[in-house]
Amino acid sequence: MSEIVLMKMSNVLVPHDEAAAEFIQKMKIGALMHADFKKVRNYKFHKKYFALVTFAFDQWEPRDGLTYQGQPVKKNKERFRKDVAILAGFFESTVNLKGEVRLEAKSISFSQMDDIEFEALYSATIDVILARILTTFTRDALDDVVEHLLRFDR
Repeated sequence: MSEIVLMKMSNVLVPHDEAAAEFIQKMKIGALMHADFKKVRNYKFHKKYFALVTFAFDQWEPRDGLTYQGQPVKKNKERFRKDVAILAGFFESTVNLKGEVRLEAKSISFSQMDDIEFEALYSATIDVILARILTTFTRDALDDVVEHLLRFDR
């Protein structure tokens, strides 16, 4: 199942971004789809959060030479986003079959996290990124970079 963002234009729903356009283009003519519509959180702020996380991910370099069972280990943006959320304090504790406690990042979907909590996540995410990854940046400098990325993305 794919999650896409649509926008109402006149009396028609149209794709809001490239991912939605690609999803719709792959649909066969006459195909029926079932949708569960939810109001999207402030889309611009959502984009700002992902611009922040993407920039930090691109700047982050894990230790060289990491392997697991003889295979090189690659960095993963979704794992990075979840780890930052956990470090920011937005997690739930779970237990696995071995009885080990694991931390799972809270869902950032609109139905699971309201605008107020999302804003708190954004602020705490900046704190984590400045403390652990972009240690030479100030908050103002990081805000400037994110705003520049958002202007470039338009």
